[in-house]
Amino acid sequence: MRVFVTGASGWIGSAVVPELLDAGHKVVGLARSTRSADALAAAGAEPHPGSLDDLDSLRAGAEAADAVIHLGFKHDFSDMAGAWRTERAVVQGFLDVLEGSDRPFLLASGVAGLTPGRVATEADEAPMHGPDSPRGGAENLALSYADRGVRAVSLRFSPTVHGEGDHGFVAALAGIARATGVAGYVGDGASRWPAVHRLDAARLVALALEGATAGSRVHAVAEEGVPSRAIAEALGRGLGVPAVSIAADAAAEHFGWIGQFFALDIPASSAVTRGLLGWAPTHPGLLADLEAGYYTGPA
Repeated sequence: MRVFVTGASGWIGSAVVPELLDAGHKVVGLARSTRSADALAAAGAEPHPGSLDDLDSLRAGAEAADAVIHLGFKHDFSDMAGAWRTERAVVQGFLDVLEGSDRPFLLASGVAGLTPGRVATEADEAPMHGPDSPRGGAENLALSYADRGVRAVSLRFSPTVHGEGDHGFVAALAGIARATGVAGYVGDGASRWPAVHRLDAARLVALALEGATAGSRVHAVAEEGVPSRAIAEALGRGLGVPAVSIAADAAAEHFGWIGQFFALDIPASSAVTRGLLGWAPTHPGLLADLEAGYYTGPA
């Protein structure tokens, strides 16, 4: 298939591209800069100039493709409402092109916030609806087209997709620990974060393209829930600082924007995904990557 991929040069996308190429697909990756275009070309993909704000370019990429994998997102924490509206417009644009074609449309989503305090499963519907909700309610919008001739599939990623070079949530926690001299966790540290290695996540995307059915949700979750205290303790060992409890009412001051996320108990299962697609994660877990020093080496 000719597969159009947004976010193709990003953290997850740059691992998905070789998986797709190895499976025999032709990959066309959205490139918003010369640097991204060069990286895609070097990986064996065809660069497609544009950005998430360029809806005409996105529609053109989708029109020429046999499948669309939407991994891009505007991670602008200073204007999340704007990022959500952009996401809604992008997904609607893709659906307008793909409607009635039975072509696959896979879009990135997440397991965070689905069922706080209870293990989330693929059967749980995302609570986000409407253009002004988180991520623009894009998951439910896309899945609503499953009976309108789009093989829509939600790729629900763990809040931490880890590995060497990760610059996401855990890297942010490491930066806070360096700055404050303590590796903090909220309360008793029992809150849990699901995790998946970047390469296992990329493998799942390729499997979902081939085998996930219209309207399905797949969970990129290798570890159901890593306790936040264990994460903090591993960071502390790597950085040579103590792991300490931060009171819930002080979390925002200590952690900044990430405090509200780190305090969440958001375990998630991938049992259905594994059975549906035969996905079996093989790469190291989050704590192993922490012990390897990927997050605690020289800043």
